[in-house]
Amino acid sequence: MTARDRTAPKDPWGPRRRWGRPSPSARLRRAAYLFCLPGMTFLALFLAYPLFYNVWTSLHDVRLSALLGGDQPFNGLHNYRVTVADPSFWHSVRLSVVFTLGSLVLQFTIGFALALLFARPFPLNGLLRSLLLVAWLLPPVISGTLFRWLLNAESGAYNALLSAVGLGALSHDWLTDPSTSMAGVVFANVWVGVPFNMLLLLVGLHTIDPELHEAAAIDGADAWRRFRRITLPLMRPVSVTVLLLGLVYTFKVFDIVFVMTGGGPVDATRVLSLYVYEVFFRFFRFGQGAAAGLLLLAVPLLVGGSYVWRLRREEATGGAV
Repeated sequence: MTARDRTAPKDPWGPRRRWGRPSPSARLRRAAYLFCLPGMTFLALFLAYPLFYNVWTSLHDVRLSALLGGDQPFNGLHNYRVTVADPSFWHSVRLSVVFTLGSLVLQFTIGFALALLFARPFPLNGLLRSLLLVAWLLPPVISGTLFRWLLNAESGAYNALLSAVGLGALSHDWLTDPSTSMAGVVFANVWVGVPFNMLLLLVGLHTIDPELHEAAAIDGADAWRRFRRITLPLMRPVSVTVLLLGLVYTFKVFDIVFVMTGGGPVDATRVLSLYVYEVFFRFFRFGQGAAAGLLLLAVPLLVGGSYVWRLRREEATGGAV
């Protein structure tokens, strides 16, 4: 190699042939960038741009009249201060926490139990598992409409079932009573989320070596001790991932609650996503709605970021954390 070759700038597309045409590896690299271009364009148009525009809106006084070409003055963090000072905002935050925790606990517990059941071979295992997935595959609007009908006070199937078994005194107007409406929407959301939890946990159970359970059984460990000492520790990474995904999806649930109760009665089910919707489309305070939406987005981002940070720390320390 001559001195001129050593000092010449490197071609970012890879080595070229003498007559100026790119080498096959460079053409493959260019083709890879071209294949990624549609996906990157889609993310930029439908994810990055709305997010940045929402941030811009949250920093300006944007109202309905301003959308028609009016003035949209910059007001800094005023929308955030107004949102945080709103008692309705904190009421919705508390309801979102109750809704999320109740859904997560029930979804994970029932999903884990079903995963343990379907991990064992028995007749019609695959058919029953497929039928359970229907609840997850249905659109949330349909699921919400179904449960609104099931919990109806006059023609609902649950009250009819209670009457059929001699418990008609327990019949109730479930979705119009503030004391039971949250339980109704949690029940519906659990029905939707259980198949997703079961499917992921079932995959995790299949990764456990059966010889571990066989060796423990030979040593005299009963089923509960094998579950507590083998299954639970080995399922920890999968369980944390399932809970994290459940938190991200559940905290921002809108459609099921909106279809079943619309946030009522008397704001008993107005979770944070419905609060953002009302500020936007009922009161037309777009700047404050954008600020509330970003605060809604901050919770899953903080939880997901802390989980990724912990995973990287565990990898760096060899799992000592």
